[in-house]
Amino acid sequence: MIVKLKNFIKFSVSIILAVVLLYFSFRGIRWEDFWEALKACRWEFVMLSMACGALAFYLRALRWRELILPIDPMMSRGATFNAINISYLVNLVLPRVGEFVRCGYITANSSKSEPDEAGKTHRLASYDKVLGTVALERSWDLVTMVLLMLVFLYFGWKRYGGFFSDNILKPALNKMTPRAIILTVVVVAAIVLVIWLIVRIGRKNKKAGKVSGVFAGVWQGISSCMKMKGAWKFFALTIGIWACYWMMSYTILLAVQGMDFNKVNPELAEYIGKLAELNGADALFLMIAGSLASIVPVPGGFGAFHYIVALALQTIYGIPFEVGIIFATLSHESQVVNQVICGGTSYIVETLKRKK
Repeated sequence: MIVKLKNFIKFSVSIILAVVLLYFSFRGIRWEDFWEALKACRWEFVMLSMACGALAFYLRALRWRELILPIDPMMSRGATFNAINISYLVNLVLPRVGEFVRCGYITANSSKSEPDEAGKTHRLASYDKVLGTVALERSWDLVTMVLLMLVFLYFGWKRYGGFFSDNILKPALNKMTPRAIILTVVVVAAIVLVIWLIVRIGRKNKKAGKVSGVFAGVWQGISSCMKMKGAWKFFALTIGIWACYWMMSYTILLAVQGMDFNKVNPELAEYIGKLAELNGADALFLMIAGSLASIVPVPGGFGAFHYIVALALQTIYGIPFEVGIIFATLSHESQVVNQVICGGTSYIVETLKRKK
């Protein structure tokens, strides 16, 4: 009952936060102009962006499979691809829950071990081990995003540094009070100590041993990267995934730049015309800015992505917020549709498999 209440509270807070961010993002929008602008865009580029998004899903599935293979050598590409798609579909409603759903799905589709002396078998890719691979994959994505941001800012600080400094670094540093730092260190140390004690006691206590086994499984999943036969595949696929993300941003930029200005309000057309000066490097900046929305715990990035991207366009390029929202909406909603299509298709495929 308490767990259900906690989950309900977390879900409610996420929904409320998303609604608040959406309100602040769209409160000054003139809806007639907004819809006219969307209809006047080059939709073939929007479709291309969605194709890049679907390719990113598949590359992510292949990369995740590389981490699972040392645990279950028989894991198929189709299983990881469907698990990724279904997880995105779940995350649209329940942020972060999709990661646990895909772990359960992979475990259910994992190969079984040879019978032991008692005649019992178990799944090679147990839930705890798969959870470890997801933790590793997500951690690597975070590291990649930070490294990409640092390299980008190193070469383009004069133009883009102000946005990150004023809207990200300064607010973050303001929250890093001595008390907050000490509290963080104490909490991390306490967690490490508790895990160490459970593992230590688990050798002598049966109940503690079960919990210790979970930690051991998670660690085995995390350490699976050390057993990959072709580590270069993992890094090559990571580059491919982020290249797709960049193309998703760039193609949406082309869709807006190719807008038929005869079909929109002349005043709006003048502001949108400023987007014509943007290029691939600017699309990369917008991709990095948009990726920061994943930090905000809202379903599917709703509100957070729109606000951050529109704010970036306004801060760096002087493009009005209501124009930035057009770009942000096309970028975000096209991928939401992508996730619904891919996730729904994978769910139907898996449902039909089970009925056979």
